[in-house]
Parts: sequence; structure tokens; C-alpha cells
Amino acid sequence: MMKKNSWLTLVSVALLLAILMTSTACAKPAEATGEDLMEGVQGEEVTVQKDYVEEHQEALLNFSMDFFREAHKEEGGNVLLSPVSLMSALGMTGNGALENTLKEMEAVFGLSMEELQNLLYLYNTSLPKEDGMAVHMANSIWFKEGGSISVQPEFLTKNATYYDAGIYQAPFDDTTVTAINNWVKEKTKDRIEEILDEIPEDALMYLINALSFDGQWMKKYSEGQVGEGVFVNAQGIEENVKMMRSEEGLYVEDEEVYGFMKPYEGGEFLFMALLPKAEESLEALLSRYTGSALKALLENKQVATVYTAMPKFTTEFEMEASDAFKALGMKDAFDSDRANLKALGTSPIGNLYIGRILHKTFMEVNEQGTKAGAVTAVEVVAESAAMDPKTVELNRPFLYMIVDTKSHLPLFLGAMESIEE
Repeated sequence: MMKKNSWLTLVSVALLLAILMTSTACAKPAEATGEDLMEGVQGEEVTVQKDYVEEHQEALLNFSMDFFREAHKEEGGNVLLSPVSLMSALGMTGNGALENTLKEMEAVFGLSMEELQNLLYLYNTSLPKEDGMAVHMANSIWFKEGGSISVQPEFLTKNATYYDAGIYQAPFDDTTVTAINNWVKEKTKDRIEEILDEIPEDALMYLINALSFDGQWMKKYSEGQVGEGVFVNAQGIEENVKMMRSEEGLYVEDEEVYGFMKPYEGGEFLFMALLPKAEESLEALLSRYTGSALKALLENKQVATVYTAMPKFTTEFEMEASDAFKALGMKDAFDSDRANLKALGTSPIGNLYIGRILHKTFMEVNEQGTKAGAVTAVEVVAESAAMDPKTVELNRPFLYMIVDTKSHLPLFLGAMESIEE
């Protein structure tokens, strides 16, 4: 695990590293060739009601909070996750899962794979791309050349339908590392220049999802609203910070937390920051704060004058997320004997199972707005109303998130325990 602050433009790349190998043969597989295998593969027409995401809010928020709780327990400090990135990465992987491997994945999300993919399809196809507020996602799948892997046609069709993924054949040498990194750099608008430093010898496939977020505040901070401030970190040490002060109009509160919302241009996304009411650590709060509680909080926002203070910050986070998923009950997918990813494809080398799930995120919050991004890599290996004014000052550890105003799905979810870290 690595965490550090850096002066970065924030972007996200969700990367599923998949080393695909299996000993059994599948009927009528599609062989990896030099051309884009998605060419000519038509995705099925998807009809999803616009309120479909809202109907499944609680499941989405429960996964978001459950996974965040496990990640914060394991990593501590300035954790920053992208639930959307994680769901997209595992959703693509789930297209190749069968039997108990699939059941455990669905149980973690509280949704069937069909429900999850319908949600992601509707969400991804409705993302804003206007000046002042833009979210971009792209997908690609890369196969090793030489006929070492065959992919089930149904797997390709699902990826065409739900992810619009391009599929390419490559030698999986240094030239492929360069090609994949160039793809990532292009899709993230030059904000992430490299996601791979090398490709393991037994790697057969990479599934990559790239995501970038750019949001300008609906009400930007003026020069006079930014000044010196003090942030007391999780260790009780004072840190000198640049504090941004403003008057906002949306307040949230329940028995455990209180905070405010600050909208981005277009009104489709909000930044929400929360402080624990009790004098306790964020980990103590997270141990009992549920997705259902977050859903109720989001649904009961109040119109009020809120005097706010928020530190400028740039943060970067990276973790290996396998243990967190195992703790939530997804176990067979990581077991070399019990994993069943045969719906994805076959190889003569060995049985498929997930080796690692890598997650990386970036976020910068300043006077103009927010830029953010995330990388999720799943590595599949083979054996082989009128109220009194409120005040919310983020001068101690706080939770924060970027939330879709319609679905309430957190695009990003973070804990800030130290600005200088």
C-alpha cells in the first residue's frame, strides 16, 4: 500500500489485470487475433428504466460503505476509493464467472450480475460531458498473441453490450506495456501516464476501464475566501493548511454525523463532507455507519445557510484490495481450485482465479473545483427549509464523497485524516 500527497491533476483509471489460463476447453471460442475482436460483435439492445438506479440505491450504498469500512480498517489514514470503479472492474470480471464464484460476487454487491450491469450501463450512458462538469469512461481488453487463450463469444457480447470494450491482440512484451500505457494516457487526458511497468510472463489478458472526473464548483471560491487555517489530524497534531471558506445552502445531519453539500456546475454531482458528532476516530464511526444510514442522510438534506471551511488538498491512494473483498465474502474467486471463470474463456495452461485486485485513486480539491480518478486492477492468474444558520468547519478528520444527485451513487468516497501526509 502506498499513500502520498502530490501535485497531480486528478484522474481515474480502472484497470483489471487478468492473467487468464484454464485447462478445460469451451465450445465455439473466439480466438484472439490481430484485429479488434469487438468489430462485428454487436451488443444486445438494452432497455433500462431511468429510475432503475434509484430503485437499487440501498444495495449500491451498502457495498460502498461495506467495502470502504474494510479498506479503512486494513489501510488506515487517507483512504480514497471509487466505488464505481470497483463495481465496473468486478462487473467485467463477473461476466466470466459461474456457479458459486458468481454467487459470491453477486452477494458482495447485493445485486445479481444482470442487475449490476444494467445499473452500470444506465449510469455510464448518462454521464455528463459538458464544460464545467465531465465524467469520461472507456474500456478495452488485451489478449496475448499465439492462441494461448480462447474467449467465449457470450463474454464478448456482454462486454459489447454493457462496456463498449475494444478487444486487441498483442505480444505481451515491452511494446504491449507501451501500447497499454499510451491507451491509458489518452483516455485519461494525459493525467495518468503509466499503469504498467512490466507484464508477468504468464499474463494472458488485461481488461482496462479508464475513468476521469472534472468538476468546477457552481460557486467558486474567490481569492478573499482562501486563507491560512489549522487542521488537527488524527494523531492530534496541528497542520497549517489553506482553508477555503464559503456560505453554502445544503446541510445534512443525523445522529452520528453532520456536514454540508457543495454542488458542481450542472447540478448533477455534489461534493459532500461529513464530520463525526462524537469525539472519536473515523474508524470508530465507520465500524457502525451503514449504507442505509447514508441513504437516509442523502434523502433528508436540508436547505439552510451553512458557513463552511474546507482545506485545499491533493491526495493519492493505492491498495491491494483482495483481503477486503474476501472479508466481504468473495472467496472462491481467489481460490485456484474452486474458482470458476470458465464463462470468460479457456487456455491449456491452468484454472483461472483472481490473484490480486489493485486500486489506485487521485483527487485534488481547490478553489475552482475537483479533479479525480481511480485505477482498479483485477489480476486473474492460473495455477501455473428555513433554519438557523449552521457552521461546518473541516478542521479535523472528516469523510467526503462525490455523489450523483439522482442515483446517490458515490463516484468517490474518502477519509481525510491528515492534509500533510
